[in-house]
Amino acid sequence: MGWVTEVAAVPKAAPQAHTVMISAGHSDTDPGAVAHGVTEAEIVLEFRDLLSQALARQGIRHLTDGDAGDNLPLREAAKIAAGADIAIEFHCNAATPVATGTETLSRRSAYPLAGRLCEVTAAVLGIASRGTKPEDAGQHHRLAFVSDGGGIIHELFFLTNAGDLQQYMLHREVLADRLARVIAEHARDDKG
Repeated sequence: MGWVTEVAAVPKAAPQAHTVMISAGHSDTDPGAVAHGVTEAEIVLEFRDLLSQALARQGIRHLTDGDAGDNLPLREAAKIAAGADIAIEFHCNAATPVATGTETLSRRSAYPLAGRLCEVTAAVLGIASRGTKPEDAGQHHRLAFVSDGGGIIHELFFLTNAGDLQQYMLHREVLADRLARVIAEHARDDKG
């Protein structure tokens, strides 16, 4: 687990009101979906690290489920998530080659943030938003991140769709930056 506390000063920004944790799904022992020469674990680990850097630029102190280039098993990630006000774990969906889009799985109370994550991801990648869904609507076995940790699982795109993957590879840094802004806004909102 790593606390990222060296963050940029953001003049005129409200103080951070909520703790934030971001997690990469899967691991070296569980690669997740495999398609087009890449694994889900590789994609989401890289994305978590890009997002961590973007959150630091937004002035948001946060936790990760491991140091750069590494992530923890589910049971440890879920424990960390349970202690955070905002916890998001990243995944990629897998299905037929024509399945496309982004979605989130979470408790209903997390739908406002989860919905914004979907909207922004769909806009940046130019893919459909499949919307917010309850925690039992997905295929991932890491749902303990939601049920035990209270977090959001964000399925960034379908790894089995070559077009989705291409859009992600072209726009991943922009996506990390835009999602960091959304998360920062929620982390600074002292009303929720």
